[in-house]
Amino acid sequence: MELARIAAMHGNPMPDSYVYVTEEGVTRHYADGSVEALAWEDVVEVRVVTESGEDVLFILLDRDGEGCVVPRSATDATFLARLRYLPDFDLDRLTHAADSAHDGVVVVWRSPDPPSALPDLEYD
Repeated sequence: MELARIAAMHGNPMPDSYVYVTEEGVTRHYADGSVEALAWEDVVEVRVVTESGEDVLFILLDRDGEGCVVPRSATDATFLARLRYLPDFDLDRLTHAADSAHDGVVVVWRSPDPPSALPDLEYD
């Protein structure tokens, strides 16, 4: 893996995971080779998970409950700016939940109009 070679050259350990944020969506690559990805257009819920002594996690979910877990330590201005494009997203609510001293899970956003389930199709 190219990233591992570059990290080793600079004396840095290979990260457990890394996150890419694009206009299309969010992708998290884990050290074991597994990948989580979610297109922005499929995001219907954003959760914040806080636990004492642990990194805050942002969880983006689609209508099937599948999603992408993004550690706060892996976020940047691009991630936060892109969240603002979600309809009626409240960045202050996200910040408050992430900075909370209480352990737990907080839903900070739900799509005002989640996509409907696909209709059952009958075939001849």
